[in-house]
Amino acid sequence: MTRDAKARAMALSALAHWGGATEAPRLVCHRENIVFEATLRSGAHVALRLHRPGYQSRAAVEAELEWCEALALRGFATPRPVRAVNGRLTAHLERRSVSCVEWLEGAPIGAGDQPLSQNPDAVSAQGRALGQLLAQLHNLTDDGAAPARFKRAEWNAEALLGERPLWGRFWENPTLSVEERALLLAAREKALAVLQIAQDYGPIHADVLRENVLAGPDGYALIDFDDCGAGYRLYDLGTALVQGVGDPMLGVLAKGLVAGYTAHRPAAEAQIALVPAFVALRSLASAGWVMTRVAPDDPRMRAYAERAVVMARHLLDGTAPWEWG
Repeated sequence: MTRDAKARAMALSALAHWGGATEAPRLVCHRENIVFEATLRSGAHVALRLHRPGYQSRAAVEAELEWCEALALRGFATPRPVRAVNGRLTAHLERRSVSCVEWLEGAPIGAGDQPLSQNPDAVSAQGRALGQLLAQLHNLTDDGAAPARFKRAEWNAEALLGERPLWGRFWENPTLSVEERALLLAAREKALAVLQIAQDYGPIHADVLRENVLAGPDGYALIDFDDCGAGYRLYDLGTALVQGVGDPMLGVLAKGLVAGYTAHRPAAEAQIALVPAFVALRSLASAGWVMTRVAPDDPRMRAYAERAVVMARHLLDGTAPWEWG
């Protein structure tokens, strides 16, 4: 039986917890999480998620879904969880937590290997819309959408920069030269100092990459809260920009993002100069993340390391990879 065939068999078993489906589910992606599109016998159009084993506990997945449920009830554009027939947010099957969320129509606003549009107005509008979405996420969370018990790993200083970062010891990326490793370690010390002055801390998405933002008929929506947890709010902004490092339109995107965010969360204006440092923080984290995902000779291993080196230099110099203007 092929890998995908095994996943389909698992999905059919999992769907029984939601009353079954009207037809065979459609495989959407088979990566760390396995996602299927399905229509339940109740008529609900859903995304069935088979969560990766060992990454989040069942309690942590349910905490994620409780947050998304509260956000959706307050009008935030994110998939609303669909509860199983027993009322729970998840089921458990073959070492995996399983969940269903409402299917959202739309297409990702981009991917990591795609350049930004060369139309400044389009890029600025994209940044503003994304900044508004993140401000709404943080505002609604602070206004009561956060679960009473948020059982998730935190994106704090220890998780990002400690001896055992959540995504791995990025300074040990095997493609780094001796000099580059020293540079990343120096940047790590500088980043720790930055976090001491960062003030806004609370539940964050933590993975606001282009593929996790859908452009649909009603505007932008945010999906895939798999990495969410309490953390620095500016980390969400840094993550939204990290895929554009090296792109000539990054400055336009950054200005639009900041304008959209601060228009709806004005208190953030006082610390917006820290955004480039949080782009660096995400770059460092990603250089560790890739170490457990690809072979040492995979081109992505070096690409993530090079981006981390670029951003480490900016962090140490106190500069941004764009002109604020």
